[in-house]
Amino acid sequence: MPTPRPVEGSPTPRPLADPLRSWSSDQLAGLLAARLDLAVPAPADSAQLASRAVVRSSVLRSLEALDTLELAVLEALVELGPTDAAAVGAVVHASGQAVAAALDVLCTRALVWGASDALRPVSMAAELLALPEGPPADEVPALLAELDEQARTILDHLDHTGADGTVADAQRRPTVTGARTPTEALLARRLLVPRDGRQVTLPWTVRLALRGGRSTRHDLSGPPPVATGEREQPLVDRAGAGAAFEFLRRTELLLDRWGTHPPGALRAGGMGVRELRAAAALVHAEQPVAALLVETAAAAGLMAIGMTDDLDAAWLPTDAFDAWQGRAPAERWLVLARAWLASPRLVSAVGGRDASSGPVNALSPGLERGWLPALRRDVLTEIAALPAGHVLAPGTGVASLLERMRWLRPRRPRAHLDVVPALLDEAALLGIAGLHGLSSFGRALVATASTDSAAADPAGALAGLLPEPVDHVLVQADLTAVAPGPLEQQLARKLALVADVESRGGATVYRFAAGSVRRAFDAGWSAADVHDFLRHSSRTPVPQSLSYLVDDVARRFGTVRAGHAASFLRSDDETALTELVHDQGAAGLRLRRVAPTVLVSDVPLDTLLPRLRALGVAPVVEAADGTVHVSRPDVFRAKTPRTRVAPARDEARTAARVSAVVTAIRAGDRAAAERPTRGPVTSPADVMGVLRAAAETGQPVWIGYVDQHGTDSERVVRPLRVEGGRLTAWDERSDEQRSFALHRITRAAAT
Repeated sequence: MPTPRPVEGSPTPRPLADPLRSWSSDQLAGLLAARLDLAVPAPADSAQLASRAVVRSSVLRSLEALDTLELAVLEALVELGPTDAAAVGAVVHASGQAVAAALDVLCTRALVWGASDALRPVSMAAELLALPEGPPADEVPALLAELDEQARTILDHLDHTGADGTVADAQRRPTVTGARTPTEALLARRLLVPRDGRQVTLPWTVRLALRGGRSTRHDLSGPPPVATGEREQPLVDRAGAGAAFEFLRRTELLLDRWGTHPPGALRAGGMGVRELRAAAALVHAEQPVAALLVETAAAAGLMAIGMTDDLDAAWLPTDAFDAWQGRAPAERWLVLARAWLASPRLVSAVGGRDASSGPVNALSPGLERGWLPALRRDVLTEIAALPAGHVLAPGTGVASLLERMRWLRPRRPRAHLDVVPALLDEAALLGIAGLHGLSSFGRALVATASTDSAAADPAGALAGLLPEPVDHVLVQADLTAVAPGPLEQQLARKLALVADVESRGGATVYRFAAGSVRRAFDAGWSAADVHDFLRHSSRTPVPQSLSYLVDDVARRFGTVRAGHAASFLRSDDETALTELVHDQGAAGLRLRRVAPTVLVSDVPLDTLLPRLRALGVAPVVEAADGTVHVSRPDVFRAKTPRTRVAPARDEARTAARVSAVVTAIRAGDRAAAERPTRGPVTSPADVMGVLRAAAETGQPVWIGYVDQHGTDSERVVRPLRVEGGRLTAWDERSDEQRSFALHRITRAAAT
């Protein structure tokens, strides 16, 4: 809606810079702390600070931080004009104390300024929040009485929902006698007014009449409560610690596996669906859980794209993963939890479809959402504020939490709140939350998200809840081993090499098989090494069946040796080679005997080996000098990326910066006060300051303007808006509203 032309002879308020100069240092520090964007870079003086405070982008950012009550108070000031707190309290449905507190917040943020009996919003806030003009307040009751039932139903529906209406031609203005539909009857009486060509809304005077003189129907004195249920904190802590340990174990298992068998990276930079499905199968979890694991590990810098020996791009553990593994379990969890809390990536979108690019893959570009870290902190902060011994009520707790967050940030897009349930699920998987409440170490993590205070120690709070690692297993007669708890890191690695995980839970069950034992031999172990490992790691006697299995694999291991001929097989056991040549399953290997103890094949060695193992043969690879080549896979590593994770807000550092900026502003004000009187300003920054101050007060300004033909002219204008590189003003020469390019304004002076 265009800003109306100022009325001649109306009182002109002081520019915003004048009251800012009179503010105390504490007040200026409060403004800069609430609106940090005003302090970067440091303003030269109060005039430049005031100029920034009314910029559209800065005002929009500040409006998004207001709650429903503060926004309602600001909207009332926009409609009422310069007035006092009592008049605002008469129309805002809230207690006088709550209205006064909201006004203090608005004044602190420099969205409202002026004397106590003439409070006014800044011009940009008025432009953003003002409603189209409706009928005078004293005429509205009579106009409402003229409506039929259908028109009144439409009006009441729009009033209760708070939404705008949509019509085919909102700008058409029918007459009262010519109105043929209920909507036309409302438009004719200006009980509905157009916002644009299709949107219509209720004007301010009509809203007050329908709501009994109040701007809202509901009391806005405080946010709605969150539905809670009772649950003891130790129970929540144990559930969270179990989830944290499981998330940590799965991350280690996944990255350790990818160190030798890395998944390929897509050309676009993500991870394929097949690789994610394989990762989910490896950690015995659903694909959304696997997506959270890989996204969190990547956010923590533990994995990145690197190159294998074949020069293929793959997702590999980084150098930081090795250092991370050497830390205590609670410290390793803290690295992952902080990375998730600060990550801007929307993990819940993985597995869905994007309207423009199709399926959404894990680790693919385009999942960044700048608003996500702040939303995570807001959600967890609200849960942390619940009374001691209380958690979100099952069923209704999440819905009530969403209602409270809508009240606290009404201008936040509703689509942002749609991801809150997914964020709560992710927090539960990480152990930050458990059983609909926040764990004690999760609460400490949230506390450190806004300050670097050493009083909160998430790792210390978690360390006492994690189970102590055990240094033994229980080997059983059915070729299984039971780990009665989390194993020590070295023991877990060795056991994973010689046995396969059969089931996980409180006690992990490992299964010994010929293939798993042969995997240890492939890694360079001997039969004596395997027997020694089993004897020292088991608290129960090693069953005879397992010893026989190890000896049987050892007897057959290395009986046949493979080489490059393209490949060859050599064995001192001529009978074994004869059986292999006549085996029907080996017909496709194209084996031929070149000596009683040697077979050759034109099949490549990397294809020949798995085919022979499928036939029950356990060959070892022979090097060029005839020695046994241990076929242990190389461990690949990627370079640790330099991730720029937004740090937790350090209150001390912020306060120090704000104090320095306040000092700079005071020095600039003193310099401006002692500056000798001069004519019109000519520098771009000074010209912008004069124009924005005039737009705030409605004061006319003399400008020098060079048009597109190079003609220099002088004119007097009344600035309305300064944004987007243009000045929108009322031109006294042409007596109309015009737009001027700022870079063509060479000088300016207030008249």
